[in-house]
Amino acid sequence: MDYRACSDTELLKMLLGEKAAEKALTGGVVRMFLEERQYDEIHPKIGAARELMRRALLQQLSSGSALTSPAAVRDYLRLSIAGKEHEIFSVIWLDAQHRVIGAEDLFRGTLSQTSVYPREVVKHALKANAAAVIFAHNHPSGVAQPSQSDELLTRNLKEALALIEVKVLDHFIVAGNQALSFAERGLL
Repeated sequence: MDYRACSDTELLKMLLGEKAAEKALTGGVVRMFLEERQYDEIHPKIGAARELMRRALLQQLSSGSALTSPAAVRDYLRLSIAGKEHEIFSVIWLDAQHRVIGAEDLFRGTLSQTSVYPREVVKHALKANAAAVIFAHNHPSGVAQPSQSDELLTRNLKEALALIEVKVLDHFIVAGNQALSFAERGLL
């Protein structure tokens, strides 16, 4: 079998088995993948399965008619940036109907901070031809509360992107297995 021709979901099913993969994709074992990173050393398939789940969730988000599942966004972000030992600032690019165009980690920082440059975010938004964005960054400390600088950064990015008619839909802070939404908190 040519594994290069398989989808990420098919690869996950081959790696974990049909039932375990289905359970994983419906959120049944997402917690294990998020919280038990020490199992990666014991069983190398766990790390591979985590990466395949992240890709499969991104495919699910991308294939939908519009971004309608906040839970899937949270799961994707938690699989992507939770548990990192350094801060990562990520962006999910969306079209005018809020369908996922793509996702990328734009900036990498240290244990406690990341430098984010609005000019670079605007350049990437134009390159992706995005109409809307969802921001996310992790807090390696495990505390999902936004700092004043997180709130200021979000306001600055929102203002910069408004100049090119790109809407900021949300900004998530991911810490451990938590993903705090600025929109749900009324911070946007």
